[in-house]
Amino acid sequence: MKKTNASILIIDDQEDILFASKMFLKKYFETIFTLSNPKNVVDLLAQNTIDVVLLDMNYRIGFEDGKEGLYLLKEIKTLSPRTVVILMTAFGKVETAVEGLKSGAFDYILKPWENEKLLEVVKQAVHKSRKEQKKCDTNNPALDFFTGTSDEIKKVYAVADKVAKTDANVLILGENGTGKFVLSHYIFSQSERKESPFIHVDLGSLNSSIFESELFGYAKGAFTDAKVDTPGRFEMAQNGTIFLDEIGNVPLHLQSKLLQVIQTKTVTRLGEAKPRPLNVRIITATNLNLKEEVAQKNFREDLYYRINTMEIILPPLREREADKIPLADYLLQKMSIKYQREAITFDEKVFAAIEKHAWNGNIREMENRIERAVILCENNTITVSDLDLEQLITYEINATDHQLWSIEKNTVEKALLKNNNNISKTAEDLGLSRGALYRRLEKHNISNT
Repeated sequence: MKKTNASILIIDDQEDILFASKMFLKKYFETIFTLSNPKNVVDLLAQNTIDVVLLDMNYRIGFEDGKEGLYLLKEIKTLSPRTVVILMTAFGKVETAVEGLKSGAFDYILKPWENEKLLEVVKQAVHKSRKEQKKCDTNNPALDFFTGTSDEIKKVYAVADKVAKTDANVLILGENGTGKFVLSHYIFSQSERKESPFIHVDLGSLNSSIFESELFGYAKGAFTDAKVDTPGRFEMAQNGTIFLDEIGNVPLHLQSKLLQVIQTKTVTRLGEAKPRPLNVRIITATNLNLKEEVAQKNFREDLYYRINTMEIILPPLREREADKIPLADYLLQKMSIKYQREAITFDEKVFAAIEKHAWNGNIREMENRIERAVILCENNTITVSDLDLEQLITYEINATDHQLWSIEKNTVEKALLKNNNNISKTAEDLGLSRGALYRRLEKHNISNT
């Protein structure tokens, strides 16, 4: 029987699982990698093209909520977007696996599995990976990155070009969805460190119980399940750049540990006493007002000044009027290629709707609306209705200021009712950040209890 030319990576801390799955799958696929330590996945993905990852959800005794698996899933999808991830979980932990599907996993399989079921799921995942690779191969290089031509964004990238040539720590500020990750990677790509690692850490999704081991690493025996010496994210970024996203969410009691690393340019693994030297460029980002957080004693002032050698503020999309239509065209091309609907276009009325909309969710909101429209539109022309902007145009053309005030209040109240007063879901439905939704609740004296 001829093997499929595909690379499969199995990540599990149980050696018997790794052995059994490798012995079975190597009969059908050319290359099988195994990892018992998930921390090594960054290096492995950097050195090899992996089609499919079989990813266990839990790696430490006493921590069986699947959060480590979900965190690794996001890391893998960031490092290698074309790699397809299958989650492995025990019966009774299906809810966590379903959460993983929402975060980009292809499927999940229960332990202990049936070999036929495992093989079928992996085959489907390989097929999916091939389709993703085809999209990448046929993609227009000009679509890989959108900057914009508005004066507001030109000023941002002019500063980014200057700071990229230095090793200065950079703090990127901006609302959710304004492109902080894209800007951080741009700075890295223009720097002298561009041939070295770029490590992205989403501090907002990092469980505080694994904060130190994840960032700083640990020595063998440092805790119950520490089986081997393991570097942290800072060491993985050695000679390169580490991007600490959502730094404003780091709890106060952990900020001092982060400050120590940045201040001394050394890192000490858990279970060790000797610090290791670091040569790492640090870029951080947050959607919070850190000056206000410092004033309210939620963020250390000394840490704020350490990360803020250079501050860059990304403007919200509503302040980038000249970029709205070009961005929409860029996103339409990108999504048309992704979903193989290259002939799709905007109806002429769409452009007025795009220009009038506030885009409180910024680039992420526009991307979400256009992607959904590309998937759902009945023909090759996206209408205002497909983008769910029809109601907005009617309001802005026909309503007085008082009517707009009433409409906004009614819209928020209906969204709250629909989502059973769940703030996160309501904010997502309305294309708002949680903070923006809270401000509207206060403005209209609406209770969410």
